Amino acid sequence: MMYASLIQTLGRLRQEFWIRIAGNVMFGVLWFIIELLILTLVLYIAGRAVVGEKRAKISDAFIVALLGTVLSSLFTIFIPYGLIAVLLSILVWLLLIKRLYETSWLGALAVGILAIMIFIAILFLMALFLGVLYGALEWFTLSLA
Repeated sequence: MMYASLIQTLGRLRQEFWIRIAGNVMFGVLWFIIELLILTLVLYIAGRAVVGEKRAKISDAFIVALLGTVLSSLFTIFIPYGLIAVLLSILVWLLLIKRLYETSWLGALAVGILAIMIFIAILFLMALFLGVLYGALEWFTLSLA
């Protein structure tokens, strides 16, 4: 009797483990897609502002965002020295921007800096909106109680 209970418990734990793993994988994929879409939009806006609308296409921004994110992740995973991985990632991002937007190194640097500034502004606005929304929801739920 005790043996059957142990088998049941182990089976339940194994099932919960795989459900948790599947949830983590789904969250990671969803996070990657959202990050990719935001980076594409930011790079497209920065590229249009710096190199013009003829050379900055949304498809190029998507390729830069996809390859830059994947390669930066691989550098972070496989290079044990963090500073080297970061410097190599920056170099790859600039090289991708330079090649796909058909600009100089200085133009690629300008697109990169402007993209970072736009990204920070978007994060600030999202934090402000979500903070205000959280405060309003908290006030509303307290006023109902």
